[in-house]
Amino acid sequence: MIQQILLFALLSVVYGDEPTTTYQATSAPTYNSSPSYTQPISYQESPRPYNYEYAVNDEYSGVNYSAQENSDGKVVSGSYTVVLPDGRIQTVTYTVDEYSGYVADVQYQGTPTYPDYEPKSAPAYKLAPDYNPAPVYEQESSYRAAEPSPSYQSTAPVAYEA
Repeated sequence: MIQQILLFALLSVVYGDEPTTTYQATSAPTYNSSPSYTQPISYQESPRPYNYEYAVNDEYSGVNYSAQENSDGKVVSGSYTVVLPDGRIQTVTYTVDEYSGYVADVQYQGTPTYPDYEPKSAPAYKLAPDYNPAPVYEQESSYRAAEPSPSYQSTAPVAYEA
């Protein structure tokens, strides 16, 4: 019986590490793609001339500006005017074309005016009344606290005196 067990163990060691399945090497991938880029569609837009103008004058908010612009299809020109907070009028006249880009001429009319400084004598807020907390209830303890007392007597003599 022992001989059969030893023979079985020997055969399992010899033939046990042989792989049962083998794999074949795969072939290299092939790419048969053609370029998918196509020429973009060219848009031949005809020049579209336009002309517009608008203005806003709101006394309540202090907004006062106007703008106008026109185009012949190649060159855009226009101007806008703004009333600045300091009282000056800013006028920007501009032209835009393919050659020189955006070219602006800024002009100011008037002299800036600022209000005189006047310090405020009273604070801008009212002081809050002083905070007076409500009285706090002091509760007496319902038990008597323990009084400290030594738990041992020292019998060692003092080694030195001050």
